[in-house]
Amino acid sequence: MKTDRRLWLKFLAAAPLAAALPAQADGLAAVRERGRLRIAVYNDFPPYSMAGGKGIDADLGRAIAARLGLAPEVVGYNADEDMNDDLRNMVWKGHYLGTPPADVMLHVPVDEHLAKANDKVRIFGAYHRETLALARNPQRVPALSGSAAVALEIFTREKVGVETATLADSFLLGVMNGRLRDNVVHFKTVADAANGLADGRVAAVLAPRAELEAALRGKEGFVLERPQLAELKIEGWPLGMAVKVEDAELAEAIARALAELKEDGTLAGIFSKHGISHQPA
Repeated sequence: MKTDRRLWLKFLAAAPLAAALPAQADGLAAVRERGRLRIAVYNDFPPYSMAGGKGIDADLGRAIAARLGLAPEVVGYNADEDMNDDLRNMVWKGHYLGTPPADVMLHVPVDEHLAKANDKVRIFGAYHRETLALARNPQRVPALSGSAAVALEIFTREKVGVETATLADSFLLGVMNGRLRDNVVHFKTVADAANGLADGRVAAVLAPRAELEAALRGKEGFVLERPQLAELKIEGWPLGMAVKVEDAELAEAIARALAELKEDGTLAGIFSKHGISHQPA
């Protein structure tokens, strides 16, 4: 299920820490001999990756391949139950239905606990910091700040939309001892929630900022901001990449390419092309 990968914080809380595998033969030489870089992105995850090899992650993968002098091969994968499954399917083993792993996977949270819990991959290369944001109808919902008991009181009267089974969903269902539950409206996607905001079914939507920015394009009259809530302590999460743990030289080559893309403005330009505010990680 697509949304489950954004519940990776819950996974981290319960994940055992594992020792790193010993280094093995690196795959950079094989990639260069092949002449192309196989890049894993999620299917149906706007604005990061969409059908036809479109989206921020797909464009970034192509830019990295170009810097390495390789042809890009962007491959879309369906999200599995959690990040552990996604890393297995996309990076170190391949999917049981027969899809082989990629050379590099994008959109991986750069977190030391996640890295230790997945000892068959090497996580690195943060390229964007994602945060939760609130899109609101200013005629119905004021700017939120302070304690949740005060700021979120509005949602005991107004409805707020979330994508089902996400961090935003979990937060709103649990905050204020569950007082908001009856007014939390669940949608299949952030785009569906944004449509609910546009047609007045909800007065606000809480979701990852980049997804909200993409979903609100062409919709006027709404304020998009980061809610300043004492109970919402998450400062955001850096998005990066993963390769097989033994592919240290490949990781170093990709990291150098990414540094060049940051330095010359290409990375920020990719986000701008898709109408998304780039947040350095």
